[in-house]
Amino acid sequence: MTSQVSSPAEQADGTDETVVGAQRKPVGTKDVRRLDRVIIRFAGDSGDGMQLTGDRFTSETASFGNDLSTLPNFPAEIRAPAGTLPGVSSFQLHFADHDILTPGDAPNVLVAMNPAALKANVGDLPRGAEIIVNTDEFTRRAMQKVGYDTSPLEDGSLDGYHLHPVPLTTLTVEALKEFDLSRKEAERSKNMFALGLLSWMYHRPTEGTEKFLKAKFAKKPDIAAANIAAYRAGWNFGETTEDFAVSYEVAPAATAFPPGVYRNISGNLALSYGLIAASRQADLPLFLGSYPITPASDILHELSRHKNFGVRTFQAEDEIAGIGAALGAAFGGSLAVTTTSGPGVALKSETIGLAVSLELPLLVVDIQRGGPSTGLPTKTEQADLLQAMYGRNGEAPVPVVAPRTPADCFGAALEAARIALTYRTPVFLLSDGYLANGSEPWRVPDPDELPDLAVRFAQGTNHTLDDGTEVFWPYKRDPQTLARPWAVPGTPGLEHRIGGIEKQDGSGNISYDPANHDFMVRTRQAKIDGIDVPDLAVDDPDGARTLVLGWGSTYGPITAAVRRLRTAGVPVAQAHLRHLNPFPANLGEVLKRYDKVVVPEMNLGQLATLIRAKYLVDARSYNQVNGMPFKAEQLAAALKEAIDD
Repeated sequence: MTSQVSSPAEQADGTDETVVGAQRKPVGTKDVRRLDRVIIRFAGDSGDGMQLTGDRFTSETASFGNDLSTLPNFPAEIRAPAGTLPGVSSFQLHFADHDILTPGDAPNVLVAMNPAALKANVGDLPRGAEIIVNTDEFTRRAMQKVGYDTSPLEDGSLDGYHLHPVPLTTLTVEALKEFDLSRKEAERSKNMFALGLLSWMYHRPTEGTEKFLKAKFAKKPDIAAANIAAYRAGWNFGETTEDFAVSYEVAPAATAFPPGVYRNISGNLALSYGLIAASRQADLPLFLGSYPITPASDILHELSRHKNFGVRTFQAEDEIAGIGAALGAAFGGSLAVTTTSGPGVALKSETIGLAVSLELPLLVVDIQRGGPSTGLPTKTEQADLLQAMYGRNGEAPVPVVAPRTPADCFGAALEAARIALTYRTPVFLLSDGYLANGSEPWRVPDPDELPDLAVRFAQGTNHTLDDGTEVFWPYKRDPQTLARPWAVPGTPGLEHRIGGIEKQDGSGNISYDPANHDFMVRTRQAKIDGIDVPDLAVDDPDGARTLVLGWGSTYGPITAAVRRLRTAGVPVAQAHLRHLNPFPANLGEVLKRYDKVVVPEMNLGQLATLIRAKYLVDARSYNQVNGMPFKAEQLAAALKEAIDD
């Protein structure tokens, strides 16, 4: 979905996560209450369609023009045990009429499709939140399965909330009785009934969802019609029932964005588009060699749809084959990419080292997840930084780039491609599950705004031997970038050796000479150290003495926490790293300006370790490894404590 925003402004919300008051205006027999932001969480069994429901509500919200941020949260199992706490799937959406940064700390509204969904999520709700429950699922057996001895709908435990008991299943089946569907088939549409109800409550557009359902079930028009009927029934239920006396309106965020055409985009989709854009800007075919792994598989799925842009995708039999094919494509002159998560990086490490030795451009996209080993496939973490930095044998330096938001994955992919192509090196692109699955508005860039990534392949000889013979030396370097020439196989006269054994400087012949090895190791390191990256920008309006330094997906929670502190009159500075190897040239000078440096990370202190080692700065870690992103309130409290210490 795209929407046109014509008001050029940039708004910073100092109370990004606070509950906001409202204004009323009567419309017909029901009031409409104006809000400036809402946080909604859909929760149910992993088979209840909560991710689809959240995606559709998000798409309509994006088309309406709100700023938004989402947090999908689901089990690793394809079909987790029904009715159990481990089987609960949820989707949280924060949308507003102003600039926001996170999916929100605490939902204002919870839609719970069964007792497990209620029990797993009610602890996150603030008092006064609205709870919509599917009463049909609150059977004695279902409640006992999750430890309810009495019905929470009747025992007073929910008295602090606005409870809306709705027989979603019954109402859905009744709405679809004219269709030739079994009861089981009809019940599957209850998520559409819930979506219709929430769409009425928050005045969301409906045309896009109905169009989506017709397209999704184009080969099953009866199913499409049934889902649309359930969706409309949910809308009509909200309009007519006495239980919902108020609906809510959140105006478009017209002042939050520069003018342009916007669309809702997830991190993996933005990264895919960034890779395609990079290949077009470089005028190179894009090759992806990949093995499916959560949460990176969506990139493979998306790129496979774009053969018309010269994209070739290869689903390999394992991680090693995937990167091997990608490195071969790089040797052949393609913009080569391999996608994976932490466990796959471990398997690819030898071939990444080979790419370092061959000095070929290769993008290694790591969508980080909870570890170690198989760990938490569907939960987020940013604990692969040290693996990306050092997880290879020998001295094998690799540049590391990290996006900070879902939309920023587009620009980060272009930047990673720039470095790989300019300096002839593999590059790590470190995203994570939170960015990959989360979404936000993205301004579609004008093609003229994209960087020129044009590549010049070697065309002829480049060295003269002592006897006057003109030859091609594959390791004769550009004096500025130290990049070696990129020779496409089959070009007459450019034949050269490749392989993992150490090369002789210049000629590329096999060399066991100690002095040559020392020179080549230092040269490869110097090439990475010399990569041109922008200086680190620091946001410090008040002359603070404490700097909060982050990287990757912690940007949203850190920025929201910093806004809170500044609103409360607490001076604090913020900086966020995109380039983690090499660090920006001014990072050391920035760090020395501050008495305290706090580094929040979703690991046990990996960036803090690097900062301490390189700059001898007493960087303080604030760490979380529970598979979920930071909450702004939690971070604000921790930063205030560090400042006061």
